[in-house]
Amino acid sequence: MMSDVKYTQAPVEPPPSYESTATLPTNSPTAKSSILRAPLPLDLPFLTSIRGRKVILASASPRRRQLLAQIGLSELYIIPSTVPEAFPKTLSPFEYVLQTATQKAMTVYKAQINSPDGEPALVIAADTVVVSPRGQILEKPRSEADHIAMLKGLRDSVSHKVYTAVVVMAPLSSARDPGYAVESTVEETTVKFGKDVSDELILSYIQGIGAILVDRIEGSFDNVVGLPLKPTLALIEKVLQDDEDLVDEFAEAEEEE
Repeated sequence: MMSDVKYTQAPVEPPPSYESTATLPTNSPTAKSSILRAPLPLDLPFLTSIRGRKVILASASPRRRQLLAQIGLSELYIIPSTVPEAFPKTLSPFEYVLQTATQKAMTVYKAQINSPDGEPALVIAADTVVVSPRGQILEKPRSEADHIAMLKGLRDSVSHKVYTAVVVMAPLSSARDPGYAVESTVEETTVKFGKDVSDELILSYIQGIGAILVDRIEGSFDNVVGLPLKPTLALIEKVLQDDEDLVDEFAEAEEEE
């Protein structure tokens, strides 16, 4: 149940190249020992305003937690959406990821808005898909065999696209309907595999030897990992500014009366 909230500090190690489909328990330690120092929090007023408050990542992905830690959001409530991702894959990749990420954000936000431990200051949700050169949205691999088969297909097609939608929500201080502000974006990255990628190299990749399959990318690497950081940062600023703008608008209206 979503009411069983676990408060988890994000790991700070650099993110791997691909997102796992496994759901990790939110109280499982995922950070490994590292000689690298954790990144210093970004000194931005809008980020400072939500530090120490209830910021929810509506995803169990450790990669997304690691990325958010890079901008100083390391103290997160990890509350994945439990609603099945059932949108038809006949949708365009843009619409598919946007609708899925919006559903995740809305589901978690509505479940937590009257939570005993307080309403969220911010909810961040995302969805990432891999798309073949023919425009087919590929299923997330459920096993090592599926993953190998998918990578072989992507290798043979040389290049493919990765789409990530990010949706950010925050409650409004005013009573303005619907009671929340929401902002979203969809990012696209083209990934090109090397022409000399062998079956053995794919197996090595599956076993964890880095991003050795990729020849180059066109777009954001963060997007391939599962959370484009720069656009996400802009969304957080915008959704918090939406609330400030409405508060100012109400104050001006009251003064006029």
